[in-house]
Amino acid sequence: MAATEAVSQVADGSAALALGGGAAIAALSAALIVADPSRRRSQQLAETGGNELEAVKKYFNTSGFERWNKIYGETDEVNKVQLDIRQGHAQTVDKVLKWLDEEGGVDGTTICDAGCGTGSLAIPLALRGAHVSASDISSAMAQEAQRRYEDAVKAGAKAPKQAPKFEALDLESCSGRYHTVTCLDVMIHYPQDKADAMISHLASLAEDRLIISFAPKTLGYQILKRIGELFPGPSKATRAYLHAESDVEAALSRAGFQVTKREMTATSFYFSRLLEAKRVR
Repeated sequence: MAATEAVSQVADGSAALALGGGAAIAALSAALIVADPSRRRSQQLAETGGNELEAVKKYFNTSGFERWNKIYGETDEVNKVQLDIRQGHAQTVDKVLKWLDEEGGVDGTTICDAGCGTGSLAIPLALRGAHVSASDISSAMAQEAQRRYEDAVKAGAKAPKQAPKFEALDLESCSGRYHTVTCLDVMIHYPQDKADAMISHLASLAEDRLIISFAPKTLGYQILKRIGELFPGPSKATRAYLHAESDVEAALSRAGFQVTKREMTATSFYFSRLLEAKRVR
């Protein structure tokens, strides 16, 4: 979920960031020294036999699903942090849709939306006429996306000629060939070496265009991430990774893609760098 997963670990209602003034800085500095976030992560991984992929799957099928389904839904039962995250993610989705609309639309275009979550991008793409194959590591997320699509059509949205397909798959299991591949706010769960392999795999599926977003690795965001780790809230979050834009761009280049567009979404608690890359002919 881009930097949301790192920073929004306060999103379950912790008032830790409301301390205020110099006292807050001193308290947080002390906490950063004595806290051991890695220990907490190790305990979480132990529950899945050390398999980080399984830890992510378990999280998004249980407490993570409940949390993010609420954040990416329409319920008013969210706090200010969660509302900010919802609005930030919506801005990223809107930027992708704007890019695609400006480039002639997606009617009849084959699109793979990897890591689709609750369908925030896949559903509007399908309603614009794209032939969408959407997947998520969480079966709960994929099922929710399917439900939201069906509800949109029942509510009056014009059904496309080809209904989107939602299924439970991890990124490594996505297959096929598509004109466009999208992957928003998923790289947060991948360390750089695995992110490089993920980008290479997604690029192999894309005939023309790859659109990805990630939490950018900057000093400021690294500090916010560490603070967020100190206050995970009732629902434990998975390990969160930030990525240097130069590393992501280099991985795209090795896969035969060149960045043609870039955007940044930054709200109070949501930070996401968005890149569009085209295959070099």
